[in-house]
Amino acid sequence: MSETVVLVFSGVIGLAILLCLLRLLRGPTAADRAVAADTACTVTTALLVFMGFVFGRRVYLDVSLVYAVLTFIGAVAIARFLERGI
Repeated sequence: MSETVVLVFSGVIGLAILLCLLRLLRGPTAADRAVAADTACTVTTALLVFMGFVFGRRVYLDVSLVYAVLTFIGAVAIARFLERGI
């Protein structure tokens, strides 16, 4: 894969994570912060898949699948907390 393509994809993913973290810190409501955290985790999962493709290592794909499942469980837990409390 071309180095330029890798740099462009890395920059886009880095910018997406930065924007998610900005919304996470400045979100006006708790729901906005929860959505930003979930989006940041989704972008991080995409980063792990991209790293697996670039480095040719399948372990990154396995880690990204586990991370995606844990992210989903965490998002459901946060949603339930915001809806009903503890």
